[in-house]
Amino acid sequence: MAMARKKKEKEKDIIDQLLDNIDFRGLTQDEVVGQDGLIKQLTGRILQRALEAEMTEHLGYEKNSNAGDNSGNSRNGHTEKTVLLENQETTIDVPRDRNGSFEPIIVPKHEKRAPLFNDQIISMYSFGMSDRDIKRHLEKIYNVEVSPDLISRVTNAVLEEVREWQNRPLDQSYAILYLDALVVKGRIDGKSSIKSVYVALGVNFEGKKEVLGLWIAQSEGAKFWMGVLTEIKNRGVQDILIACMDGLSGFPEAVHAVYPQTRVQLCIVHMVRNSTKFVSYKDLKKICAGLKEIYSAASEESGRAALEEFGNHWNGKYPMIYQSWDRHWENLSEFFKYPPEIRKAIYTTNAVESLNYQLRKVTKNRSSFSTDDAIFKILYLAIRNASEKWTMPIRDWGRALNQFAIEFGKERVPFL
Repeated sequence: MAMARKKKEKEKDIIDQLLDNIDFRGLTQDEVVGQDGLIKQLTGRILQRALEAEMTEHLGYEKNSNAGDNSGNSRNGHTEKTVLLENQETTIDVPRDRNGSFEPIIVPKHEKRAPLFNDQIISMYSFGMSDRDIKRHLEKIYNVEVSPDLISRVTNAVLEEVREWQNRPLDQSYAILYLDALVVKGRIDGKSSIKSVYVALGVNFEGKKEVLGLWIAQSEGAKFWMGVLTEIKNRGVQDILIACMDGLSGFPEAVHAVYPQTRVQLCIVHMVRNSTKFVSYKDLKKICAGLKEIYSAASEESGRAALEEFGNHWNGKYPMIYQSWDRHWENLSEFFKYPPEIRKAIYTTNAVESLNYQLRKVTKNRSSFSTDDAIFKILYLAIRNASEKWTMPIRDWGRALNQFAIEFGKERVPFL
């Protein structure tokens, strides 16, 4: 810490010494920050000096030093290069060596953009700006002209990171796993096509959220979900306490095929939404109130009693609602076993739907994605942005852990 502070102070002193030699009186804004202003010139000079220092480090001796005699390598002039900076471009002379072994770090070979420029493009892309929007923004704000192809190449650098993330080892077990899918527009053989992006969001035993991965298919189905869960298991997840999902046919069976001990909680919000789909407007408020009596009950017994009362009242007009809740009751009632503070985290897929909302925000500006890689790229960056805010555990997580230990046994609940 002390060394880092001393380094910062030294850097500040160097910058102050540079600025002390500049007379800012009478300088216009354009002369300071314009396309040919002091900042551009200073940045170019700093890059130039840094490259010369890299060459000295590479060769092992200073310029014009006799130490280089018979060393086997030497300086060999310069190559002019225009470099795109964060907000402008500048021209520098890149030093060469006779052996061609010099690999500069500050401005790599064949790279015409400084790292800060690349980072800025990726940041804009991650918040949903299209390639052409980024191009227009850079031209308007920074007076730097770039092509959509260049922007695409910059953002494609993320793909290697995406693949590493998608294949990374996972924790051995998770307390809760939310499974959901969202729809995006892709292309197959040049034709527009609707694709489903499968999202698995885990809650680890510290109570913190973590996206386990993304998968793309033509449509959502239980069979594909089973493949997703199998891949998750192959990446190290041997146990999941509770899986939360919508009422897709065959979904619970797909979960139990891979994780036989996992308990399933169907999303109450999806159940209510499906139950009221064909209810007349004049009955809607009463139906919703009756269903709330079921899922807000203090215990499973009182919830079941509320369901029976609901059936007695509405079966004559809407029999399918009671039948659906009765048929799925085993997978709807899991949340009753936990304290009120943790119930909402279990009986809805709000956590993953909130994430999906963030993902839809970055895809809505695009009419369609040309490849699956393009979908992975933008969604991964959006997840990376969202996960930066996931710093706190779920509220009252300590009580939840104790409850999990009672329900599942301490051997399945780490950190206790």
